[in-house]
Amino acid sequence: MLTITDLSLQRGGVWLLENVNLTVQPGQRVAIVGANGAGKSSLFKLLLGQLAAEQGGVSLPGGCRIAHMAQEVEASARSARDFILDGDFELRRLERELAEAEARGDDHAIAHAHGDLDLHEAWSAPRRAEALLRGLGFADSDAERPVSAFSGGWRIRLNLAQALMRPSDLLLLDEPTNHLDLDACLWLENWLRRYSGTLLFISHDRDFMDRVATHLVHFDQKKLVLYTGNYSAFEVQRSERLAQQQAGFERQQARIAEIQRFIDRFKAKATKAKQAQSRVKALERMERIAPAHVDSPFSFEFPMADKVSNPLLSIRHGVAGHGDTAILRNINVTLLPGSRIGLLGPNGAGKSTFMDALRGTGTLLAGERTCGEHLAIGYFAQHQLESLDLDASPFLHLQRLAPRASEQQVRNFLGGFDFHGDEALSPIRSFSGGEKARVALAIIAWQKPNLLLLDEPTNHLDLEMRQALTMALQNFDGAIVVVSHDRHLLRNTVDQFWLVSDGAVQEYDGDLEDYERWLAERRKDDDEPPKREVVEQEAENKVAAGANALTADERKARKRQEAELRQKLSPWRKKQGNLEARMEQLQQELAGVEQQLSDPAIYDDSAKVKLKELLAQQTGLKRELDDVEAEWLDVSETVENLEAELVG
Repeated sequence: MLTITDLSLQRGGVWLLENVNLTVQPGQRVAIVGANGAGKSSLFKLLLGQLAAEQGGVSLPGGCRIAHMAQEVEASARSARDFILDGDFELRRLERELAEAEARGDDHAIAHAHGDLDLHEAWSAPRRAEALLRGLGFADSDAERPVSAFSGGWRIRLNLAQALMRPSDLLLLDEPTNHLDLDACLWLENWLRRYSGTLLFISHDRDFMDRVATHLVHFDQKKLVLYTGNYSAFEVQRSERLAQQQAGFERQQARIAEIQRFIDRFKAKATKAKQAQSRVKALERMERIAPAHVDSPFSFEFPMADKVSNPLLSIRHGVAGHGDTAILRNINVTLLPGSRIGLLGPNGAGKSTFMDALRGTGTLLAGERTCGEHLAIGYFAQHQLESLDLDASPFLHLQRLAPRASEQQVRNFLGGFDFHGDEALSPIRSFSGGEKARVALAIIAWQKPNLLLLDEPTNHLDLEMRQALTMALQNFDGAIVVVSHDRHLLRNTVDQFWLVSDGAVQEYDGDLEDYERWLAERRKDDDEPPKREVVEQEAENKVAAGANALTADERKARKRQEAELRQKLSPWRKKQGNLEARMEQLQQELAGVEQQLSDPAIYDDSAKVKLKELLAQQTGLKRELDDVEAEWLDVSETVENLEAELVG
């Protein structure tokens, strides 16, 4: 049980919490929400012992194991797999003890260390680490790559995997979905729902909280308010309370009317019955919870361009990729004014490549891209933040785009993005990621686009800003193409999905729930760690049952014999695992070749050389797969024999 009693906490002379009390029961999964700067991350630092409270305290059970997700990781030469395994401190300690015992030649210590490692299921640790890598979107080949080879966002994923690898009773996650795509979010949800300890997590993703949280803690006016249920339950409860406050009544009604107009407009143009049903249901729910956000500091819109072309943009017979590598083929798409498209697809399928092709950057390798005369694109992606002038203020960024605009016009516009007073005139160098993202969105809106291309626009945005962005996109009359792991934003801003998968871009008739099922069917079952072999368990039971009947010398001899058998067994198990991994890799490569051979175009006269290469590659892969399978059978037989000796 986690207990906070009469706690007061301040940072930099500002009180974050005053005389708060909170109890979290074992096994609860608690989402923590509140405005940026309210003190959510400071609470985590307090639990980790990195901060001291001015008053009161925190109580945790004795021996409580805490795992937390670091926000930064230094570049290192350690492989991704080893970096994740480093998260299991006990595993690494036991490995060191075994190495030291082997160096001394101490048979008793070696046997003891092997026994402890076996109890810790060390034999399955590398596979569990690799399963975490796959679940979070890494390729199998990434396991051997050094940490230094990954970009910042992927290193954050490694930090998350390391935290999940660590055995814990209390798990602290600070915005774990910030650098994930939709596929990885869905995988993480499933993992966390199976987590047996107590979970505290900070998040701005309401769908993620709905699927994971059993309780919610809200930072509200320097207090911690505990709600039972997920984020949707919190919104309803808070709506009911705020709706009773007369001062906010008129603003509530205006927001509700605004949402209703969008619902009516959508119903009139809906073309896909299943998507329409899912969408209207989500929008009508928004109407009910609108009062919960009546005190939001954000209120902005995307002004429409003065002129619009029809169509805005089309690509015919397009091929998109990088360099000589084609990722997407036969792209045939048209964007009309009012098109509202959400892009779905597995990690690495080419969603960002497709977005760049729409922009007209170098990823469109072939085909015809036709732009309307008045096309005006507003583009947002995380790397756009790097192009901001760090020494310029939000005010100066907009003024450069429209020198004739009055100071009051610019200030009023920035106020909708919650940049007021001196903050609007301050250099953005010291701004947080969320504040820089708001600057980038303000720049886009200021330029009056008629086509918005948004690649993960909600990263770093808090809940209220995400809500405001959703409202602004609802009221935008231009076209939208968006990639996002925020399902709430997708449900409430797009009316059609395109699936980017298997080298193609095509319309997707289902909704997000259908897409989740589609992903689950494609994804291999890497969620469960490998089970201990039944025969080993039987051996342990047999040893335990007969232990009392043995003399001390006989027990020592038995332990020594078991240690020797484990030593023999360990390298064979490792070889067995390596062969299994190699078979899986060969099967994937063979499937890729056979997919290419299924394309009728490969049998054209112009592709004879390529066809010959593919057939030779197919033959070689099949031959190697047969050899590896034969070796695996031999190794597996050896493992079974050694395990039989262990039982005996």
